[in-house]
Amino acid sequence: MLRSRKILSAALRNANGGSLLFREGKFSSVIPPCNPCRWTSLRFQDDVYKLAHEAAVKQSRARIKDEMNRSIFTDINEFEKHRGKVSKANKVIVPAASALKFPSLEVYFTNGSKLTLPVTSKEDEANLSSSNMAKLSLTSKTNDTNVLTSDTAEIDSAKASLICLSFREISRAMVDSWTSPFLKAFAHSSDVRLYEVSLTDQWLLSRKLIRKLLLKYMRKPAPAEKQDALQRQIVYSFGDHYYFRKELKIVNLLAGYAFLLDKSGRIRWSGTGAATEEEVSSLLRCTSMLLEEK
Repeated sequence: MLRSRKILSAALRNANGGSLLFREGKFSSVIPPCNPCRWTSLRFQDDVYKLAHEAAVKQSRARIKDEMNRSIFTDINEFEKHRGKVSKANKVIVPAASALKFPSLEVYFTNGSKLTLPVTSKEDEANLSSSNMAKLSLTSKTNDTNVLTSDTAEIDSAKASLICLSFREISRAMVDSWTSPFLKAFAHSSDVRLYEVSLTDQWLLSRKLIRKLLLKYMRKPAPAEKQDALQRQIVYSFGDHYYFRKELKIVNLLAGYAFLLDKSGRIRWSGTGAATEEEVSSLLRCTSMLLEEK
């Protein structure tokens, strides 16, 4: 009998990670395991996992609630009121100290090469995608990449970049109201870049095979006339842009958006909807100021 109790005591001790005391014919208190640090570490890991899981659930719930409140009908109703003019453009340039950084955005050219915006002089190899970008030349077959040369440093040396975003086809005309006068004013400037970005959130269109087919379909022949120093670079972005839009405070997807960036990728000017003459003047003036900055 005594031997069977000792065996049972040893089995329970191994199962519970501690020692059980056998007194007066029954098991009493449990002696803590001899290595408390091990249990403390496991407990800490469990707490971290729970906090991360709770944070992820909270973030997901907030996103679902936000997207349910912002339906396509809400965008349409707002668009009928302001016609894409979500906010007025800046009249003066934003100081560099208080300017926000433009969030990273992965875009594709129609030839399949990839680029991460914004392109800054401090991120040569991090922003330009592998060797495809270095092989592009002025003899490229597509009009949206014919300004890219094998000298990647020339791309990164831009002192000012205008990035225009469109999420729907209806906003293309709004974007053009910004880019057309911008191209005309800085056609001969090699320190300025212009990107027109079309963004799509549809899951199916973001698949690799479908994406390649879409990019190939949208490829156009290069014009025969002589090219200016500044060219309209048309790029496309696929995938989930929810948090990208949240950082830029983009709410209505029917409007067009324009952002003027300095050489460090900071937003120094912004505009929405169709450009007015006054807003175009402020855009050109702020761009000229960026070109004069050291």
